[in-house]
Formats: sequence, C-alpha cells, structure tokens
Amino acid sequence: MMEMYDCYLNKQKPAVGLYVRTGAALPEFADPKEWIFDGTSAADLLPSSVIEEIAADGYAFRNMD
Repeated sequence: MMEMYDCYLNKQKPAVGLYVRTGAALPEFADPKEWIFDGTSAADLLPSSVIEEIAADGYAFRNMD
C-alpha cells in the first residue's frame, strides 16, 4: 500500500506547505490555529526529498509556489 501524507498550509504564508504522514499530528512547533489542512497526497506525487525529510524528522516543509 502506498504511503500517504497530509499537507497543511500556513495561513500567513500560503506558499509554505508542511507535510506529515497521514494520521500524524502536526509537529509541536506548529500552532494548529496557523495551519489549514490542504489535502492528502500519495508518496509518488511528492519529491523524494520531501519523503526523505519526513522519514528523518517526522515532517517536511515545501515551497508551494
């Protein structure tokens, strides 16, 4: 089964995406009031660098522009 990842966008900076594994909570530093759920993506739709960063840190930032 393909790994899935949730994307959240920052309200003040919508060009910043924060990815976590589907079902994982936002990281401690991410105030839930500042992030909007933007959908779920399969691993094959994300750059390998994002997948590797999530594997290492539990989350990854991505420039959405």
